[in-house]
Amino acid sequence: MNELLRSARGGLVMLGAYALFVGRLIVETPRGLLRFGLVVHQVHNAGAKSLVIIMLSGLFVGMVLGLQGHDLLERFGSEDSLGVAATLGLIKELGPVVTALLFAGRAGTAMASELGLMRATDQISAMEMMAVDPVRRVVVPRFLGGVIAMPLLAAVFNMIGIFGAQLVGVQLLGVDAGQFWSQMIGAVELSDVMEGVIKSCVFGVACSAIAVHEGFHAIPTAEGVGRATTRTVVTSSVMVLVLDYMLTAVML
Repeated sequence: MNELLRSARGGLVMLGAYALFVGRLIVETPRGLLRFGLVVHQVHNAGAKSLVIIMLSGLFVGMVLGLQGHDLLERFGSEDSLGVAATLGLIKELGPVVTALLFAGRAGTAMASELGLMRATDQISAMEMMAVDPVRRVVVPRFLGGVIAMPLLAAVFNMIGIFGAQLVGVQLLGVDAGQFWSQMIGAVELSDVMEGVIKSCVFGVACSAIAVHEGFHAIPTAEGVGRATTRTVVTSSVMVLVLDYMLTAVML
């Protein structure tokens, strides 16, 4: 019982620490936007350098959706609706979630390890001694870069995924191309697209905040940086799935 209470107390303390740190990031965001060059550089690091894995994963997720969706719809004689099923599955659910998990594993760990290494090599302490706010100088640009890059990556994932589903459904399995695209255009509404956009934005904020928090507060040793990187992936993945359920329940 005591161990359970201790774990619950530790979880609340960690949640409070995250909330305070995110509040500080939000307060510093307007000033961080003035450092436009730094933000653009971090968007490149978090977004452009993740494009290959995002596009490759999106292609194969879309192809799998094409195969599985065609097999399922064929049982009901509705294989021409493959475009609708694949597109809605991607833009509302798989696109934001899978992109966020890949983002946490690639860009999130990079941000956490960079900040952790700066902490271990006393670069952050040196900034504080020179009266330079390290949160404003190195943390906020990385946070904003991740927040901006995440929806863009999700959009790329969705487009490549739809192309993969079309490639399998139309070119391999013989679904009529006109039915594939016309039914998709007719059935997918703006609210469906906005649901995916909102999810990707929320996931971007969560994953970026967790990554910079863990890196900035890492123990200044090699082992501490490794633990911070591991916690970034684990915490971000769990948070993405929890937030996905909550957002889906609210939007439905």
